[in-house]
Amino acid sequence: MTQTHENQPHLTQPVDEQSARALSEKGLRLALVDTTDDAAFDEWLHADSRGFLGGRDSAEALTESRELLRDRRTTAVYDDVIPSSASPVGTVNSWVAPLTVPGGATVPAWAISSVTVAPTHRRRGVATALLGSELRVAHALGVPVAILTVSESVIYGRWGFGPATFATEWRVDTKRVRWTGPATVGRLSFTDPADYREDGNAVLDRVMAGRAGEIAMTPYLAERLMGPRKGMPEAEKYRLVRYDSPAGEPEGFVSYLAKDTDDFTKHTIEVNYLAAATDEALTALWRFLLELDLVAQVHVTTRGLDEPLPYLVSDIRGARVTGVEDHLWVRILDVPAALTTRRYEHDGELVLDVADDLGFTGGRYRLTVSGGQATVETTTDDPDVSLTVNALGSVYLGHDAARGLSVAGKVTGDAAALDRLFRTATPPRLSTWF
Repeated sequence: MTQTHENQPHLTQPVDEQSARALSEKGLRLALVDTTDDAAFDEWLHADSRGFLGGRDSAEALTESRELLRDRRTTAVYDDVIPSSASPVGTVNSWVAPLTVPGGATVPAWAISSVTVAPTHRRRGVATALLGSELRVAHALGVPVAILTVSESVIYGRWGFGPATFATEWRVDTKRVRWTGPATVGRLSFTDPADYREDGNAVLDRVMAGRAGEIAMTPYLAERLMGPRKGMPEAEKYRLVRYDSPAGEPEGFVSYLAKDTDDFTKHTIEVNYLAAATDEALTALWRFLLELDLVAQVHVTTRGLDEPLPYLVSDIRGARVTGVEDHLWVRILDVPAALTTRRYEHDGELVLDVADDLGFTGGRYRLTVSGGQATVETTTDDPDVSLTVNALGSVYLGHDAARGLSVAGKVTGDAAALDRLFRTATPPRLSTWF
């Protein structure tokens, strides 16, 4: 599933005229960035970093980013009146990412990233233009779903996105817990990201294909999971440990760094990423982390709601969930294409009345599931369930959101039937950011 971007139409689709006109009326210019122009691309990269309160990247980091990000659709907003007009005042980039859906198939998803607006240009419609542009371009290309991960959860509902996966954060007191899980098998060994790239990508392909909510990794996304980007603080302290099965097959890895504390015997391990394609890899890598010498705490983020860690240690309170956050947000752009791609664990039939304020995919649809496969057709029959497109995005990947959405008034009608049809026994998960 590791992606390449050869001959992808998202790179040649022209700029969205509706957003371009809206910004032009405010003295701003919407444009695609020529990512073969290093100077222009570097200005965009600096603006993107600034938007997330980062510093100016080093020349080495810029070179790496240009190499790995050239083939995303890269869009900027410029204020040509100000002297520093080469620097964008708004940024976004996007690409088509295969999104794993219930049943193991993938649906093409318009992945949106790097949405920033310069603080000097707030309240001028920049974000509205950027997000509207992205959705209209994706819809014009026939991409059935749009997705993003969010730094703030109050922004994207207005464009029809709904939270579809949730991520857990863990802190484990390794002085308090001991391993009580199964005997671990296989082999662990330290490795270098450059040497591990081929095997690591194969592991990531299996991980991403194995759970609804995961997306195929681009080289940029994959490489930062195995090791730090160039110029990152404490890059020299990152370690990469691979797990191979007893038969020698690569099945997992963990990248991490040790954080100093006042007591040298009580370091904190910050896990950059833990990838496990099998339960054997998962238990072996967790055990490795929990039994490291000179360590008092292990900190891990972006794990699933069903992480089995509490059942692998002696003291369940020593392995604490310290946060649960919305993570992947989904926006349905084509109801029939989205709903017929996924599989269902129960058969049934529902008439869905979908409200979409932006007009992409609203309407009334009959969803019929037989043998786990769906057919969808438009209908004028009375609805069993009425819901917003946001709510449809929230239940799409199998999360048990229907009851809560019903209580909130975002789903009306037979919410229990909606839950029974859409929910999956294994909750969806996205284990990385993009």
